Amino acid sequence: MSRIARIIYTARIATTGGRENGASRSSDGLLDIRLSTPGSMRIGTNPEQLLAAGWSASFASAIVSAAHERKLTLPAGVSISAEVDLNLGDDGYSLSTRLNVALPGVEHEAARALIEQAHDICPYSKATRGNVEISINLL
Repeated sequence: MSRIARIIYTARIATTGGRENGASRSSDGLLDIRLSTPGSMRIGTNPEQLLAAGWSASFASAIVSAAHERKLTLPAGVSISAEVDLNLGDDGYSLSTRLNVALPGVEHEAARALIEQAHDICPYSKATRGNVEISINLL
């Protein structure tokens, strides 16, 4: 684990209840959501969807950073589609993920290099490395 030089941002979220019937609200009020279990009829999102949204946004920013460092101009249409599975095994619950990366107009080898570099610098990738099964696919 690397030493923290300075904190850039701290997200503060208060959650009441849990995934079955909970709610989460950020300290600034910009995030105010109801929680529900996957497949339920309750209106709300679930933690897996929130992880997918956060990770895909962070990974997209990491790709932009990697491209900037390599002095590459990314075309319009770059997108990340994230899938997060909630699994149940002999040892309890776990997660597995897939990041499906579309880099239209970027040569295949350059796209692979950007994805590898993004995976090295993305905070979500770092936080889950060795803890969550991940597959990154270039579309």
